[in-house]
Amino acid sequence: MYATQALTQLVPLAADELDKNKVTPGVLGFLVFAALAVGVWFLMKSMNRHMGRVDFEEAPDPAAEPEGTDVKAGAAASGTTKAGPSGQG
Repeated sequence: MYATQALTQLVPLAADELDKNKVTPGVLGFLVFAALAVGVWFLMKSMNRHMGRVDFEEAPDPAAEPEGTDVKAGAAASGTTKAGPSGQG
């Protein structure tokens, strides 16, 4: 009974001092924000690790000519060879 009487006497005092325009999130808001930030940091770290393990090799375009097939076939038919970077060939 004494606790409820003490609370009822303190509530009007707190209501008079509370400015509704200056309410802040407080410690609980900071802790929630910090937990979210740490969670995002761990997710980004995990994503970078997984993306580093990806071995992506692009498939060749089926509409494009394969490299060197026409050049080699034409050179073999004419009896000439394509010169290399040193000019010998």
